[in-house]
Amino acid sequence: MKKLLIALAMFPLLFSCKQEKKEPVKETAVVQDSIIIPQRKAPFVWDAANIYFLLTDRFNNGDTTNDLKFERTDSTAVLRGFMGGDIAGITNKIKEGYFSDLGINAIWFTPVVENIHGSVDEGTGITYGYHGYWAKDWTALDANFGTRDELENLVKTAHQFGIRILMDVVLNHTGPTTEKDPLWPEEWVRTDPVCEFSNYENTTSCVLVEGLPDILTESSEAVELPDHLLAKWKKEGRISQELDELQLFFERTGYPRAPRFYIIKWLTDYINDFGIDGYRVDTVKHADEQSWTELYKEASYAFSTWKKKNPDEVLDDNPFFMTGEVYGYNISSGRNYDFGDKQVDYYNHGFHSLINFELKTDAQNSYDQVFQKYSKLLHGKLKDKSVLNYMTSHDDGEPFDKERTKPYITANYLLLTPGASQVYYGDETSRNLTIEGTEGDATLRSFMNWDDLENSEETKNILAHWQKLGAFRDNHPAIGAGRHKRLAKKPYVFSRTYIDGEYKDKVAVGLDLPKGKKSLWVKGFFGNGTKLYDTYSGTEVTVENGKIILENDNNIALLELAE
Repeated sequence: MKKLLIALAMFPLLFSCKQEKKEPVKETAVVQDSIIIPQRKAPFVWDAANIYFLLTDRFNNGDTTNDLKFERTDSTAVLRGFMGGDIAGITNKIKEGYFSDLGINAIWFTPVVENIHGSVDEGTGITYGYHGYWAKDWTALDANFGTRDELENLVKTAHQFGIRILMDVVLNHTGPTTEKDPLWPEEWVRTDPVCEFSNYENTTSCVLVEGLPDILTESSEAVELPDHLLAKWKKEGRISQELDELQLFFERTGYPRAPRFYIIKWLTDYINDFGIDGYRVDTVKHADEQSWTELYKEASYAFSTWKKKNPDEVLDDNPFFMTGEVYGYNISSGRNYDFGDKQVDYYNHGFHSLINFELKTDAQNSYDQVFQKYSKLLHGKLKDKSVLNYMTSHDDGEPFDKERTKPYITANYLLLTPGASQVYYGDETSRNLTIEGTEGDATLRSFMNWDDLENSEETKNILAHWQKLGAFRDNHPAIGAGRHKRLAKKPYVFSRTYIDGEYKDKVAVGLDLPKGKKSLWVKGFFGNGTKLYDTYSGTEVTVENGKIILENDNNIALLELAE
């Protein structure tokens, strides 16, 4: 009896050795200018990137003095005017650690080049170019967004935090014509016909919408610079500099002075000057695909040049990165986009990645159906290439969860599906997507809901969930770039393994777990005696008999090797 009592007394002690609550392991950090800068735990891999996509004008106002520029004072339709967000606002949030806490390792922001000064009505109400996609001058930044010094500071700050910068670029069209914004010459643009989208020709050699001049990207005929652009440069005191730089560019490359090559020069200047890490390319399927090959060639040259000039600021040996918006592209299509009468492999024209429009519908299926499908495609048809997955975006009127009733499930699918992930600003805070009085995609573009984050406990809880998953993804390239395998059906447990040379990363994840005590099967992946750490609950456990035991109310477990 005495031995039995001793054994019973020791039982809780033995169990506690299998599950030990610990404080989450913090990444090492350095303090610079009173700012805590986290240090990365894992190598950065574009195929597994966690990219934050934001509208520059709608994220954070860091400088109220630039809120009104170019006399943009017309009364606009709901959410169709400038609202104050700017480059400085993004930088401030990097310094606050907002992106690092969310596990973000790349930021894509909408274009910041100078947009048209006037307003237009395309049928959805009076609108300004707050979104940045209506270029007036590719060589200048829009004063509403900030200055060159502020952009340089943004990139340097991001790099200090281990965050890459993706610049959103438009080569396909200029901004609309207004009383303040002249039409570009006919040697540069077409103004008709309107695209019909039924074959290659009427998707590429046409205007997207009435009134949006389309750059003649297929033309190799030399053209003169527009008079209105020369007059603008002269007024701003930089005409000689711009002309001299163009002369050097065309002498170096041997390209004809065709429209696309001017714009390619202007866009790649931002890489050469600031060390931009990659492009998100707009309206890819509406321009001649050879343009993208040429854009990537010159972007890579500019990136290499910047690295040579700034060896102390180089983050790693990753090449320049390009992901593209081929509107309607689905991962199931593999490498080709089908125009009906022609198929184009954009991966063969400079793109390492394409935005995948399919996850939001795939997410109606079970976790394992989605994960198995994506892993198979990314290690098969799309081997050595990738996709950028999203659940919500700026111009997709049918997101996965428009009413924001499934924020936790949205995070699970987006952040745990193989491929790179695109967190659209406010996904992590359930920003409202149904704004009364809006027309078209304006409803998707409200200002970031910082007040909700400050005042709502539920919003804070939602953010905490996104942060835990995002940090796990950031620390483990296996999540986005590794091979997927189901370990157990119920409760659902899967593994991911990523190997690159001598680097190996392996993790296991449990989803739809029951409350209370639960057993997770990891046999064949983690051996008996292996110590694991559940980053979601902050618990260390030991594998025994092919499984680990957790006891908490969480329905998710994120398991890594304990340090």
